[in-house]
Amino acid sequence: MFLATESVTLRPGDALSESGRRMTHVYFPIDSAASLMITGAGHSPLEVGLVGREGMLGVPLILGASNAAFRSVVQIAGQAWRMDAGQFTRQLDENPALRQRMNRYAHVRLVQIAGNIACKSFHRVEGRLARWLLMSRDRANSNTLSLTHESLSKLLGVRRAGVTLAATALRRRNFIRYARGHIELLDPRGLASVACPCYASDKATYARFMD
Repeated sequence: MFLATESVTLRPGDALSESGRRMTHVYFPIDSAASLMITGAGHSPLEVGLVGREGMLGVPLILGASNAAFRSVVQIAGQAWRMDAGQFTRQLDENPALRQRMNRYAHVRLVQIAGNIACKSFHRVEGRLARWLLMSRDRANSNTLSLTHESLSKLLGVRRAGVTLAATALRRRNFIRYARGHIELLDPRGLASVACPCYASDKATYARFMD
């Protein structure tokens, strides 16, 4: 495939790209994850995707564009491989196997973003919260996540009170435990049973095109 040139540490809140601005690097998370955010005047940022070790940040470069489509913000701290954007596009031109795989990933990412937007419109907060916690667990490879109700409310696009009610319902079923900005997943299988269908659909889409 190719050699990513630099290992970097990503911290929560780091902005890796800004919507409409030229991308200087692509990132391949190892045990970290970043949210793709839609930003605009008159409304709060809206998350439309979460990218971790299953993917990469820099899809527009695959499609021949040089500017970022979304603002990408680190949610889960950890390591990532970083490559210069120009080097990445040259690798795509020189390596047909890499180009084919990246094309497949771009397709998967577009399908998942569309599904995520629909999810926010049609599914209940409890199921969406369970899905987001499971997605974060898969990418961080850990059952313990550093998240507050306030940050989750922004990521899910709902009021903090709605997140509190949903988290309380999951806690009462012994699926999770939370305190002081940390959430522990006690029963991932239980969470999967109440997560909205998008969680299973995303995994199926990825498996069909990438595994």
